[in-house]
Amino acid sequence: MSYPQETFLHTTLLPGSLVARRRAVVSSSTLSYQLDVLKETGRYDAFKLQWHPTYSHAAETWPVPKHLFWDSDVGKWIEGACYCLVDQPNVDIENAIKELVQMIRSAQQPDGYLNIHYTVVDPEKRFTNLRDMHELYNCGHLIEAALAHNHLYRNDDLLEPMLKYVDLLCRKFGPGADQIHGYPGHPEIEQALLRLHDRTQDPRHLELAQYFITERGNPNGVEGENYYVVEAKRRNEPPAMRPRAYPEPDSLWYCQAHKPIVEQETIEGHSVRAMYLLTAVADLVKSQNSPNHRLKEAAYRLWDNMVDRKMYVTGGIGAIKQWEGFGIDYFLPQGTDDGGCYSETCASIGTMMLAERILQYDLNRKFSDILELCLYNAVLTSMSHDGTKFTYVNQLASSEQDLSKREEWFTCACCPPNVLRLLGSIGGYIYTQARASEPSQAQINVHLFIPSTYQFQVDGQDATLTQKSNWPWEGRVAFELKTKSDQVNLALRVPGWAKSWKMSPPPPTETLQRGYLVLPATWLSSNPSFTLEIALTPRLIAPHPYTNQDTLTLARGPIVYCIEDVDNAWVQDHFKTVQLDPHCKIDEITVTDKDTNDAYVALKVIKGASLMNMDALHASPDARIEELDKATGADAKIIEELIFVPYYFRANRGGRGQMRVGLKRWNK
Repeated sequence: MSYPQETFLHTTLLPGSLVARRRAVVSSSTLSYQLDVLKETGRYDAFKLQWHPTYSHAAETWPVPKHLFWDSDVGKWIEGACYCLVDQPNVDIENAIKELVQMIRSAQQPDGYLNIHYTVVDPEKRFTNLRDMHELYNCGHLIEAALAHNHLYRNDDLLEPMLKYVDLLCRKFGPGADQIHGYPGHPEIEQALLRLHDRTQDPRHLELAQYFITERGNPNGVEGENYYVVEAKRRNEPPAMRPRAYPEPDSLWYCQAHKPIVEQETIEGHSVRAMYLLTAVADLVKSQNSPNHRLKEAAYRLWDNMVDRKMYVTGGIGAIKQWEGFGIDYFLPQGTDDGGCYSETCASIGTMMLAERILQYDLNRKFSDILELCLYNAVLTSMSHDGTKFTYVNQLASSEQDLSKREEWFTCACCPPNVLRLLGSIGGYIYTQARASEPSQAQINVHLFIPSTYQFQVDGQDATLTQKSNWPWEGRVAFELKTKSDQVNLALRVPGWAKSWKMSPPPPTETLQRGYLVLPATWLSSNPSFTLEIALTPRLIAPHPYTNQDTLTLARGPIVYCIEDVDNAWVQDHFKTVQLDPHCKIDEITVTDKDTNDAYVALKVIKGASLMNMDALHASPDARIEELDKATGADAKIIEELIFVPYYFRANRGGRGQMRVGLKRWNK
C-alpha cells in the first residue's frame, strides 16, 4: 500500500505554480505561526501534564471540553512540520519538534496510556466515553505524527511510545470476553493503524483497525444493544441528555454508528467523521488480498450518494451547522440566510484523502475530478495567502450573521494544522504508480496537473516524469519522460469538465478509459516529450433541479468563482438580488495581486447581469406573477460590469465580507 504522506517524497513541485506557492507559504510562514499559537494557547506545554486554567471549565462545554483536541493539534502540527522540513530545513522548528517529542514521551503512563485530559483531569474515566471524548482520535493523529517523524529522522523517538500505546489498545479492544467491544466516536485511528501496519507488518495493528471498522454500528454489540447506548447507561447518562450536535437522544447516525457500514445506504452525520471512516474503509479494501466486497460496495455507494446529492459546487460537504454534516438529499443552501451551509475545511481534506485511496485500486476520473475540485476550491480557500489566517466553515454566500472572513485561530483548531499537513504532502496526490503485472513494467497515473517532477523506478532503473504548465490558468501541459526502460505506461486524466482537448504529437488513440488517456510504452519510447492541451473556457453551472435553487455558478477549468464587495462596491445585500443571464458574455482578465504578486484569471460580465427591483413587490411573503415578472424582468436594473474572482481568493483583500458563489438565474 502506498500513502501520499510518504510518496510525496518522490515528487518535487516546480516553483511558480499556485499550489507550489501555497506550499511555500506553509513552509515559510504557517509552520512558525502555528507553533507560536500552540505555545500561546497552552497546547505546546500540555504534555507536561500541569494544570491549565482551561481545564477548570471542562464541564461548561459538555460533553467535549475545549482542550480535548490538544493532543491532536500538536500531533498534526508535528506531522505537517516533518513533511515541510524535507525540503526546507528550519532549526527553530526542528528544536520545537524535539522538545515536543520528549514531552510526549514523558507524559506516557507506565501501561502505555497517553492522553492529556484523562491523565490530568479525569484519570479514573479512561475509555468510558468513546462516543464523545476523542481519546482514540487523538491517538490516531499522534500515530500519524510518529510515522512522519520516523520517516524523516529515521529514529523511534516518537514511534516507540506510540507503539507502546497501541499495544495497550490491542489488549483493551476487540471481540474477546475481557475486551471493550467499542470503537471511536470520531474515526481517525483506523487509517492511522492501517498505515502503522504497513510500516510494522504487525498483524495486531491490522486486526484492530478492521475491528473498529466492522464492529461500528453493530446493533447487538453489547448486551444486545448498540455499544454507545450501553456505554451511556454505564455512565449513568440520563436518556434525555444529548450533545448539542444531536437533534435527539441517541442520534447514532451523527457518528456513523446507526448501522454497520456495509448496511448504510446514504451518507449521514458529521461529515469529517464520515470521510475519515470511508478513507479507512478504502485503505482496508486495498490492503487485503481478498477484499471484503461488501465494504468496497459500501464505499462506492456512499461516495455516489455524497457526490451526486450532497456536495456543493466547490467540492465542500456538510450543509448542517448543528452537527457539522450532511442533511437530506439535495439540501444544499449556500449560506445562513438561505437555510444553512457548513462545508468544513477538514471535511474537504477528508474527501481528497478518500478519493486518493480509491484511485489506487480504481483508476476513474469520477474520483480524481473531485480530488481536483476540492483542492482548488474548498481546501485552498481555507487559508489566507500569507498563511496566518484560516476558515473553519466555508459558506458559499455571506450574510450579516456570517460574513466572508478568516480567523487567526479556533477553539477547536482541527482545520489549520490539517491544511498544514495536507499541503505539506500535496506532492503525493499528483501521481500514483500502479502495481504492474510484471516487475519490469510500470504505469504512472497522473491525477493532477501541477508542475512537478516525479521520480520512480522501473526494472531497477531510475526514471523521471516532468510536467510543466501554468495550470490552472493555462491549459497547456508539457510532459517529458526520461527513462532507459521501454516498459513505462502513462495514464493522464482528461477532466470531465473539459469540452475539448488535444495532444501533440497525436496519441495512438483518443479513446479514454474511464476518463484517462492511456499512453502505452511502445508509443512513449518514440514520443518521450509531448503536450496535452485542455481548453479552459468559462462555463456556467446550474444545480440539480431537486435542490430548488434556480442559480448559476461561474467556473473556469477546475476553479469556481465568486463575487465580492471588494470588486463590486455597490452591493448592500450580499448579492441576494443579483441575477445572471445564462447567455451572458464572459471576458477573461489576467490580474496580478498587489500584495502577493500572484497572477490569476478574473472574469468579467458586461451588461449580462441585473439587480431585481424589490420595490416593485408588495411587502408580503408572496407576490403576484405580474409583480414578480416586473421586478425580475422589465424593471430590473442592468449591472454594467460584474467582476468575479476565484473562490479560493475570497477574504484576502479586505472589504466588508460580502460574497456569493451562485447567483439567481435571470429569466428575461
